[in-house]
Amino acid sequence: MQAEEDLVASIESLGARLGEARAAIARRFIGQERVVDLSLAALVCGGHALLVGLPGLGKTRLVDTLATVMGLQPSRIQFTPDLMPADILGSEVLETAADGGRSFRFIEGPIFCQLLMADEINRASPRTQSALLQAMQEREVTIAGTHHPLGRPFHVLATQNPIEQEGTYPLPEAQLDRFLMQIDVPYPSRSAETEILLATTGSEDAATHAVFSGEELIAAQALLRRMPVGEGIVEMILDLVRACRPGEPEAPDYVRASLSWGPGPRAAQALMLAVRAEALIHGRLAPSAEDVARLAPPILKHRMALGFAARARGESLDGLIDRVTEEVTRIGRAA
Repeated sequence: MQAEEDLVASIESLGARLGEARAAIARRFIGQERVVDLSLAALVCGGHALLVGLPGLGKTRLVDTLATVMGLQPSRIQFTPDLMPADILGSEVLETAADGGRSFRFIEGPIFCQLLMADEINRASPRTQSALLQAMQEREVTIAGTHHPLGRPFHVLATQNPIEQEGTYPLPEAQLDRFLMQIDVPYPSRSAETEILLATTGSEDAATHAVFSGEELIAAQALLRRMPVGEGIVEMILDLVRACRPGEPEAPDYVRASLSWGPGPRAAQALMLAVRAEALIHGRLAPSAEDVARLAPPILKHRMALGFAARARGESLDGLIDRVTEEVTRIGRAA
C-alpha cells in the first residue's frame, strides 16, 4: 500500500512539473499547444519525433526552447545533399605527437549531444540518413570498429518540409519506424498569430528557464514506465494496431482495400508509452480511451502506406486512422 501511495505521489509531482514545462514552452512557442504536448510526450517516453510543417512555423524555435526547458545539451545539423556521415558522427584523425609518434584521435561530431535537431532530414542522401539509424536505436555510434556512446538522454527531433520534394530523399520505412511519432505543425489561428506578432517583433523576446535537467528527465522516463495501464486500454491498443494491418484477420475490409502495409509491434509499444505520457502531461494517473484516440494519428501515420488505388481515390491516412480508431474505441467502451 505504501509503495502504491509513493507511486501516486511521484506521478502527481511529475505531472505538476510537466505542467510547468508546458507553460514555459508555450510562452515562446505560441498557439501550438498540441504540438508542445506531443513534443513533450516524445521526450518523456524516451523517443524521437519527426516534425512536419511548412517553413516559418517555428520548428527551430520549438526545439531550442525544449532544450532549455528540459535542461538538455542541444545540437543542430542542417541536412543538405552534400552532407557526409562523418559530418554527423565524427571521424578519426592522425595526429603527430611532439616526440614524433603518431596515433589516431576520434573527434566527435555534432550527434554527441542530448537533443539533436536534424533540420530537413529528407534533403540528405540515403547514406547520410542511414548514419542516424544506429544512433537513434542504440544510442551509440561505431567508428572504425570502436563503439562510442552518445549523451544520456539522447533524442532526435527531425524536421521535414511537406512541399518542394524535388531533390529530396524520402526516409526509408526502417528509419521512419525509429521515430516514436510524427508531429504535424499547422498554421496558427488568427488570435495566436496576433500574439506571435506582438511577442516576437518587440524589443524583447520572451525568456524561459530550465524546469528539468538531463538526469531528471531520465528519472521521469523510468517513472513513466511504472505508470499503470488498465487491461481495457491494453486491449484497445492491440485492437487498433492490428486492425491497421491489411494482412491481419482483424483488419476491416476497407483497410485491406486501402493499405499496402501497416504498423508493426513497435507501433504498439510507442502507443503504450505515449498514452501514459498524454495522461501524465494532463495531470491524470492513468490513460483513457480518449488518450488512445488522440495519440493514434501521430503514432501510426508514418508507419503505414496507402496503396495506389487508395491514393487515386483521394483517400488519406488521417481519415483511415480516424475511422479505425472510432470503431475500435466504440467497441472498447461497449465492452
